[in-house]
Amino acid sequence: TCVGCHQNDYNNTSNPNHASANFPTDCASCHTENAWVPANFDHDGMFFPIYSGKHRNKWNDCRDCHFNPGNYADFSCLNCHEHNRNKADDQHRGVQGYVYESNACLSCHPSP
Repeated sequence: TCVGCHQNDYNNTSNPNHASANFPTDCASCHTENAWVPANFDHDGMFFPIYSGKHRNKWNDCRDCHFNPGNYADFSCLNCHEHNRNKADDQHRGVQGYVYESNACLSCHPSP
């Protein structure tokens, strides 16, 4: 596998930080054998469909959702959705396990 020789590249990459973002170590899923850049990162298929559906063209930068560039696993849905917790709580009344927290949002709303 690529990472057998490129583990240091993976560990030391900071834009974005592959290790903290929990990117797969299958380099070929984003990179080609000819060059590291440009990479083809499939955010929609691997994590959340942010480039398609209702979210398409609604954001400008990764920082719109990921406030901690050292940890892309840290994200927020609540910056854009449901600024009013009382309204969100009312809309989810009776939903088992509901919590006003972004990871909880993603557990029930894995697609836009």
